[in-house]
Amino acid sequence: MRMITPPPPTSATDLCFAWHGVDATGKRKQGMLAAPDVATAYAALKSGGLTITGLTSRGPAPRAKAPPAEVTRFTRQLAGLLRAGLPLASALELLARATGPNGMPRIARTLARDITAGLRFSAALERHPIQFGPLYCQLVAVGETSGALPAVLARIADDRERSAAQHAKVRAALTYPVAILLLAIVITIALLVWVVPTFKQIFDGFGAALPAPTQVVLTLSAAAARWSLPAAALLTFAVAAFTHQLRRSEATRLAFSRLCLAAPLIGPLLTTLCSARWSRALGTLLSAGTPLADAFESLTHASGNAFFDHATTAIAMRLRRGERLAAAMQAVHCFPDEIVQPIAVAEESGALDTMLLDIAALGERQVDEKASMLTGLCEPLVIVVLGGLIGGLVIAMYLPIIQLGNVV
Repeated sequence: MRMITPPPPTSATDLCFAWHGVDATGKRKQGMLAAPDVATAYAALKSGGLTITGLTSRGPAPRAKAPPAEVTRFTRQLAGLLRAGLPLASALELLARATGPNGMPRIARTLARDITAGLRFSAALERHPIQFGPLYCQLVAVGETSGALPAVLARIADDRERSAAQHAKVRAALTYPVAILLLAIVITIALLVWVVPTFKQIFDGFGAALPAPTQVVLTLSAAAARWSLPAAALLTFAVAAFTHQLRRSEATRLAFSRLCLAAPLIGPLLTTLCSARWSRALGTLLSAGTPLADAFESLTHASGNAFFDHATTAIAMRLRRGERLAAAMQAVHCFPDEIVQPIAVAEESGALDTMLLDIAALGERQVDEKASMLTGLCEPLVIVVLGGLIGGLVIAMYLPIIQLGNVV
């Protein structure tokens, strides 16, 4: 067997190995595997019933990736294993073997290796910032300190599942009318490009002036046939350029996020959603024992909106200057008054964490109600728009034929 021993990796870095082997049936196989060292890679392949004939290091492996749903499932499973009495390292090693063929097994294996090496669990999680954000790591650190890590992990899983469900509901409420409207536009353009020209050939034989609606439709048809492909290419380029700029420019993200919050219909819904997420994140940190000033270090991406994240930074600066939380929230002009006023009362009574969680629960119910109302309002609106576009085209095309029949 040919082996190349790589240099020892850091605790958070895996190496990529190309392997060749033979399975139990004698069939030759090959593939790529990420592992911290040769011995671990060899053991993993051998446990799969393979006889290894070649194992070659290809340098550092790409960073492990895992979707948010997998991270939530990992959190829930880890909380259950810890509640069952398993040590943290053993639970992580078990999850590394039990989870599916995606990035979470590698991440769990790396976490177990870091903990075995003496690193705190929260510090090990910070080495994977894409999967475990500041809020996640801060709550885990509080759970480690208080000895309530299983309960904290279960609470994190609950919050992530609730947030994912709300995000899916809001996305569905916004996607449905947009998708139907885009479909109506595509159908209209298809009719203008392929169907209307057929009618034009018929109208040319009439030898009479066409009604104004028909002339408008024929003009639109000629324009669509000539400019639809260039317009589609230009629109695609504009969307790609805007997406690229949105990823690179903080100012563009901030302006776009603020525009979304100010948009009619969807703006109030997004504002309520972001406020509820922000309130729940801060309330969870405070109820776990985190001081108010320290909690804002973990709220930089809690709301999912760049404008709210910018406001969070501004609030943290005002708190360091000695302002009260409610006054700082009022000054950034981001949170509705129905959120700021109860927080001002809670600061006086010393029940800020409870009030924030109550505000979050109320906001989440309002998000569900507004999403359902928005979907209900959009359905008849979409039907009216779609019927108006298609019906207008049909009437404009048959109007000359009807007029000709009246003359005959």
